[in-house]
Amino acid sequence: MIKSMTGFGRAEAVTAERKITVELKSVNHRYLDLNIKMPKKLGFLEGNIRSLMKEYMQRGKVDVFITCEDYAQSRVALKYNRELAKEYLGYLNEMAEEFGLENDVRVSVLSRYPEVLTMEEQTMDEEQLWSSLEGPLREACAKFVETRTREGEHLKLDLLEKLQGLDEKVRLVEERSPEVVQAYREKLEAKVHELLEDSQIDESRIAAEVVLFSDKICNDEETVRLRSHIRSMAKILAESEGIGRKLDFMAQEMNREANTILSKSNDLTISNIAIELKTEIEKIREQIQNIE
Repeated sequence: MIKSMTGFGRAEAVTAERKITVELKSVNHRYLDLNIKMPKKLGFLEGNIRSLMKEYMQRGKVDVFITCEDYAQSRVALKYNRELAKEYLGYLNEMAEEFGLENDVRVSVLSRYPEVLTMEEQTMDEEQLWSSLEGPLREACAKFVETRTREGEHLKLDLLEKLQGLDEKVRLVEERSPEVVQAYREKLEAKVHELLEDSQIDESRIAAEVVLFSDKICNDEETVRLRSHIRSMAKILAESEGIGRKLDFMAQEMNREANTILSKSNDLTISNIAIELKTEIEKIREQIQNIE
């Protein structure tokens, strides 16, 4: 089943410690371009995030938004430097004895001395954090792929309908071409009659001129190849995934054949059909740009 490169997915996970939300949005792009926006404290997980997401997608410009809300009151802890406090107190006692002063140092005073009490940020358990993030990330990716698949099915139906329209236009070109040659022959014979009046007409010369004209405007090769490309594109649409580049190549080839038909034509009807062919092929190419 084909996938569109336009998609959206959102998921969140709530635990006693934190709430993690993941949101994905994408548009078409030639390659896979992941733009991840998340808190700095999750930065060390970027490699894991990219590896996981590549399991779910191949192409597209994907914006990834991750938020992490901690429920803990604080991620910092109070640290008591016992050795430094002893050292401060020892020197204070020495100063009291040396200068004959009263040592009036209280605990509240000693605690305010530099580095006796400090606030340190607690380290986060990386494995636990990844475990908390992996679940909602996979869920968001699954929903993201689901929307891409649903949109891809709509694209497929639209493209198949357009291919049927192209096939019908090719049929009209094939039906019209012999009529153009016959009309040329009749016009040529009428002109010769007008010029020669009662003189005998050289049928072989007229036949030769008609053959030359027929060769000049012949588009049999182009219509055969165009039909072949239409069938090939329909077969590619039945493949599972990763078909965007194949379809784009086929559309280029189809456009080339339509251009040749138009350049060879000296008939208004065929020219108009060829222009319609080019217009429809361009619409197909625009649709294909959004297929993964």
